[in-house]
Amino acid sequence: MEKDKSLVVFQNKRIRRIWYNEEWYFSVVDVVEALTESENPRNYWSMLKKRELEQGIELSTNCVQLKLPSADGKGYLTDCANTKNMFRIIQSIPSPKAEPFKQWLAKVGYERIQEIENPELAQERMKELYEQKDYSKEWIDKRLRGIAIRQELTDEWKDRDISQDVEFAILTNEISLATFGKTVEDYKNSRV
Repeated sequence: MEKDKSLVVFQNKRIRRIWYNEEWYFSVVDVVEALTESENPRNYWSMLKKRELEQGIELSTNCVQLKLPSADGKGYLTDCANTKNMFRIIQSIPSPKAEPFKQWLAKVGYERIQEIENPELAQERMKELYEQKDYSKEWIDKRLRGIAIRQELTDEWKDRDISQDVEFAILTNEISLATFGKTVEDYKNSRV
């Protein structure tokens, strides 16, 4: 993995991350330091876990120990969490810097509930997000049609008793190879 992809920066603080189990995992101590400006973020994290445990919440179950490089260049086991679990940890941090994250999470949760009640809102939100990323209206329309076609195709596969993920993967791979001359794996590797 390229070194520049293993770091993210939040308010001038470096946050180490590592690709593990097909998703990014972030250093909890680095996020704690960025959000609290604690002189000793490891101690802060330890005290936060202890305080939450006293309330019946075990934050460390949201973490895995992964080897990350430290300032001395060596790799050490570090508490890491994926995005979902990192958001849960951030909810427990009593810091003004964590408040914007908490407000954003509440907003996203509320929007998701609205989308459950009215699924068209999800499609409208998706179009708005693509527009914010400067995709053309033509591209967005093609993308939405492509999603609808893929959903029809997978529904047809299900109707024909294709039910296992491996079967879907094989069919998707065959279509990709026939259409683009690349397997899904080839395509993923060309993007990295």
